[in-house]
Amino acid sequence: MVDADHMVAAVEAYVRNYNRSDLDGLCAVFAEDAVIEDPVGTPPHAGQAALREFFAIGFSAGARLTLNGPVRCTADHAAFALHVNLEWDGRATRIDVIDVFTFDALGKVCGMKAYFGPANMGAA
Repeated sequence: MVDADHMVAAVEAYVRNYNRSDLDGLCAVFAEDAVIEDPVGTPPHAGQAALREFFAIGFSAGARLTLNGPVRCTADHAAFALHVNLEWDGRATRIDVIDVFTFDALGKVCGMKAYFGPANMGAA
């Protein structure tokens, strides 16, 4: 089982590498067969090639992540609140998100679900 310190470090690496637009560093946090559902209810992105494509879209929108509070860890899951600032339809936008990571036995993120909807989006 992955310990809480490892999960917190993985979340911090995710945020740090995302904000640097470091695609290799960002994808290194995820397992080869990881699945992302962002936001929940949309078609999932599965595997490293799909993750790279998905993250590149966020980079092109200037997305920057900021953690809001501590990472919550239990069993093989880490949940965390964050906000994303980006350019959406030509406007500076903030999205308030809850992300949940699921970790595999090797300590890689094998699943990510992002929870947010229209009520969580507004002017930055």
